[in-house]
Amino acid sequence: MTELLKISLPDGSVREMEQGSTPADVAAAIGPGLAKAAIAAKVDGELVDLSRPFTGDAQLALVTSRDEEEALELARHDYAHVLAEAVQALWPGTQITFGPATDDGFYYDVMAPSSREPFSMDDLPAIEEKMREIIKADKPLRREVWSRQQLIDKWQAEGETFKAEWAAELPEGEELTVYWSGEDWLDMCRGPHLPSTGKLDPQAFKLMRVAGAYWRGDQKNAQLTRIYGTGWLNKKQLNAYLTRLEEAAKRDHRKLGREMDLFHLQEEAHGSVFWHPHGYVIWRELEAYMRRAIDDAGYNEVKTPQVMDARQWEQSGHWGKYRENMFVIPDEVPNVEDEGPIVSDDADWMALKPMNCPAHVLIFRQGIKSYRDLPLRIYENGCCHRNEPHGALHGLMRVRQFTQDDAHIFCREDQIVDEVRAFCELADRVYKDFGFTYSIKLALRPEKRFGSDADWDKAEEELRNAVREAGLATEEYGWEELPGEGAFYAPKLEWHLTDAIGRTWQVGTIQSDRVLPERLDATYVGEDGGKHRPVMLHRAIFGSYERFIGILIEHFAGRLPVWLAPVQAVVATIVSDADGYAMEVVEKLKAAGIRVESDLRNEKINYKVREHSHAKVPHLLVVGMREAEEGTVAVRTLGQQHQKVMPLDEAIAMLKTEASAPDLR
Repeated sequence: MTELLKISLPDGSVREMEQGSTPADVAAAIGPGLAKAAIAAKVDGELVDLSRPFTGDAQLALVTSRDEEEALELARHDYAHVLAEAVQALWPGTQITFGPATDDGFYYDVMAPSSREPFSMDDLPAIEEKMREIIKADKPLRREVWSRQQLIDKWQAEGETFKAEWAAELPEGEELTVYWSGEDWLDMCRGPHLPSTGKLDPQAFKLMRVAGAYWRGDQKNAQLTRIYGTGWLNKKQLNAYLTRLEEAAKRDHRKLGREMDLFHLQEEAHGSVFWHPHGYVIWRELEAYMRRAIDDAGYNEVKTPQVMDARQWEQSGHWGKYRENMFVIPDEVPNVEDEGPIVSDDADWMALKPMNCPAHVLIFRQGIKSYRDLPLRIYENGCCHRNEPHGALHGLMRVRQFTQDDAHIFCREDQIVDEVRAFCELADRVYKDFGFTYSIKLALRPEKRFGSDADWDKAEEELRNAVREAGLATEEYGWEELPGEGAFYAPKLEWHLTDAIGRTWQVGTIQSDRVLPERLDATYVGEDGGKHRPVMLHRAIFGSYERFIGILIEHFAGRLPVWLAPVQAVVATIVSDADGYAMEVVEKLKAAGIRVESDLRNEKINYKVREHSHAKVPHLLVVGMREAEEGTVAVRTLGQQHQKVMPLDEAIAMLKTEASAPDLR
């Protein structure tokens, strides 16, 4: 008699199933409702197709659309395959390469047949229509195991040169799989997939754009077309996503930066920011705010060189790990008319600093440090340069020159938890001042790392304990641990801010580092009279001023809190006869510390209101002859429909209150 398989379910029950049974058979045995709802399965923790036979006794969890994370990943993977099938159905001879799921959708890289131009936005409606046709056909998605040679032969016979090249590099002994869509189209894929195309919602996806892409990401290879789409479980989710995109476009910091005259970027300094007067006001207010925070918290502010000798970067480990991202300078700049290589092999190299930590160690090493001197908190608004890829640059969010609110705390082993806890409490106050909620994540040791396992065990537990003591390792703060995502020298706590439209931004961090003090020979004299290594805590709250300002602009949709607004009030006249009174109002506002401008132009007041509202000025103080006679102003607050007439002194008091920066004490 054939022995039955024991399939354990999440509720603790066990189903006995015949050899060759599948998760779909278990779902059917439980009931028709589950059989219809199931879309995939987790067998011993691995996500697999419903039709995948069990190979022995197993733990089984059936996946339905309620398991949104897994369901979305499956759906987006399937949308990518349907996209590739649709393109090849419409234009035979199209070559396909790869098409993964992404965080909000999917894409597929394809090469148009030689008979036509590369695909463009104009092709997307036809592709979408064909995709819906394939989905409605409810074609079964079936897995098969093939040999490497079978794959090579198929792709070569069909002129799929990219697929053939990839298949030729697959290991011979590994199980290689393909998935059929119906009986007439297949792609090689590890899976898993939904049971059929009909499990997708034909109204829950949209093709978004096309872009150029190189085969295998190498610009020396053939250029392909990447077709991007977004895919969801239902139309409601799609519509919500498109609404978020529309709102994000309105909040785009590059667009608002132009409208508010804050900054600009241009090719002559690609990746660096030209700050205009209004934009630099925001920078200065943030800088002053952060200085108050670090002064109260016992930090010592320093300034370190922009350029340091390569030997320093080699000793720190950055030269070997990070050189391709550094701006490097030879000791001599040759005459441009000279022949031969620009840089000789025996040149002494310098580099613009990509981070501040090695320079702070050099400050720590000046003079003998005692255990009584610790903790020593060194802070710098440090300007750094990183040679980011041209295509990765994005407004203020990713630049080549940036300034960090960077600090390094040199402390004893017994001080680590208290220092990290104090930083957690400071970061909490800062983020709440800007109206952000956040989650905290602990990034744990990566596979390739410096330091002993014992040191990593100690560092990770110290960070855990600090967050617990700060009361932040809770569900409310989204506490989560991320295996393998730490830096090569240290685990780190990460702060992920949530903005006004639900997007998350990883900003603050603190890292517990025992590696750099060792590499750069940082020591202090302990209570026993011997030399000891300090632990170095790398920390930042804003991350970088550029990126944090970009996040703030988008979070507030340009309507910054009054204390941060470049122009806090504009005094605008209705008639020119009120110009004299308007300037009196301006002078009194300036004397009260308000950033104010006047608008005495011979324009209608509605035009002035629209213009200053567009520039996101928080308050418009309108004055005419009546206001001049009565000593009042008509206050129009940004975002409100009605104005409020009040005595000038009352308006000044209101503005002074709103313009006061948060008190960090």
